[in-house]
Amino acid sequence: MATPQALSRFKILDLTRVRAGPTCVRQFADHGAQVIKVEATDAGDAGLGGPRHGSDFQNLHRNKRCVALNLKSADGVAILTKLVAWADVLVENFRPDVKDRLGIGYAAMSAVNPRLVYASMSGFGEDGPYRMRPGFDQIAQGMGGLMSVTGAPGEGPMRAGIPLADLSTGHFTAQGIMIALLEREVSGLGQWVQTSLLASQIAMMDFQAARTLMEGEVPGQAGNDHPTNIPTGVFATSDGFINIATAGTAIYVRLCRALGLEDAIDDPLFETPKARSVNRVALNARIATVTGTQTSAYWVDALNRAEVPAGPIYGMDEVFADPQVRHLGMVARVEHAVLGPIDIVGQPIKLSRTPASVHTAIAELGADTDAVLGELGYTADHISAFRAQGVI
Repeated sequence: MATPQALSRFKILDLTRVRAGPTCVRQFADHGAQVIKVEATDAGDAGLGGPRHGSDFQNLHRNKRCVALNLKSADGVAILTKLVAWADVLVENFRPDVKDRLGIGYAAMSAVNPRLVYASMSGFGEDGPYRMRPGFDQIAQGMGGLMSVTGAPGEGPMRAGIPLADLSTGHFTAQGIMIALLEREVSGLGQWVQTSLLASQIAMMDFQAARTLMEGEVPGQAGNDHPTNIPTGVFATSDGFINIATAGTAIYVRLCRALGLEDAIDDPLFETPKARSVNRVALNARIATVTGTQTSAYWVDALNRAEVPAGPIYGMDEVFADPQVRHLGMVARVEHAVLGPIDIVGQPIKLSRTPASVHTAIAELGADTDAVLGELGYTADHISAFRAQGVI
């Protein structure tokens, strides 16, 4: 028999929508957890992050079974309660007041299953003055400081090119769930895991946030230049652009030698990290006069041979054509009942003995409802009645 996947013993209820929640649950689904996605019976495409057959939805929701429930009905809540008794984890990203209004909040669900790990994601937190504000990635990027350090100096705030607050919230929540599951092995009890877009975005600011807290510095925009490791940035070549990353004097010396700029090693304008910071513009200009003489491929090869970190700047189509990316297996092919074979993004975490698997596409709305209800003990007559009443 094949080795079970790492998380195959865990049962997850996914009540999430949009991005942060599905990003969290995807980690469990890819590593073998038994995931049931619970959706509204009238879900349509609203709040899904795009059409159900679109690339975004398919990428976020692979490896799950699909149940459609009307949680505004007493019978729908009763069915969910049976699922909660079965589950190890429930993940939701309703606005803080919604779950309690529906009768499916932490207090109610933990009373049904004291071992339940109940995970909540919101825009600003489950309590506090902003708890009722609608959460959105770009709002969190602005309030969390990311937009103030992104973009070129003087050009005004700039959002990141990916929904970093959403994605980090999903990953932090997955980490919190795993911590709670590990703790449950000791106490035998579940607990409430909470994260928010705002808190996650602030945590992602990392050293930039620490500079403000410890040193009183308010970092600004540095464009493509690294704020502290200099020279690190984007440099033009004869046919495009490359990234060069220099941290510390040893790599700086190797860079100068590889570029034929030996005179810049001991130049008083550049010889110390502080001097390179003060004279960043002049140093970048000197480097650019050399990198512009050869192609991107030439310099990426030459600099890496000199042990200077350097790399191409790809469009997404070029990313997936790169031989190292192909080697890493970052494309997963699954079969969809309507779309046929589709390619989605692979799982970046590699385990040597119990690897992840991206093996099934997301099913149609409610495709697994009858089967799951049957497993819960409902008869065919019950299921037919529920459907007639709009419960499923």
